[in-house]
Amino acid sequence: MTFLLRVSAGIDGFLSVVARIGAWCGVALVLVVCFDVATRYLGLPKPFGLNSTQVQESEYWLHTFLFALVIGWAYTRQAHVRIDLVRERFGRRTRYAIEIFGIVVFLLTYVAIGTWYTGEYAHASFLEDEASKSTIGLTDIWILKMALPALFLLLGLAGISQLIKSVAGLTGHLPEAKAAETLG
Repeated sequence: MTFLLRVSAGIDGFLSVVARIGAWCGVALVLVVCFDVATRYLGLPKPFGLNSTQVQESEYWLHTFLFALVIGWAYTRQAHVRIDLVRERFGRRTRYAIEIFGIVVFLLTYVAIGTWYTGEYAHASFLEDEASKSTIGLTDIWILKMALPALFLLLGLAGISQLIKSVAGLTGHLPEAKAAETLG
């Protein structure tokens, strides 16, 4: 179990690094929105040959990457929805069992299906060399669409990490400091 907990810690570390990249997408998003507003409403010129359509499309690209890259880390930090009114009435072992059941039956199944379909979606976009519907918009839309399977894969990694911690908690091998991180 010690080895698996190290694997879980490695996954959590990886998700933390990826989330930091996602957080920088959030910073870039704020800057791009401010740039967009300034150039549109104050009449400032757009440098580097950019146009309003490209700037606006880059906003939803950054928004997509922000969510896709942060979701796995957020799951390991208990930032997801729970039915706490019911769950909190149970003992710790029962909550670990519920966590294990939810991850195996619902989360990992959802991740597998989501990865499959969004992977096909992104692959088709790549094969078609899909570009923006606007003639002056951004190209290589497949990069944007690859964020979707990445989102599911990162969520799956987070689920595996939480599953390891939940099994360790159920069997009494989880350090007390990790219990709150696992059960919320």
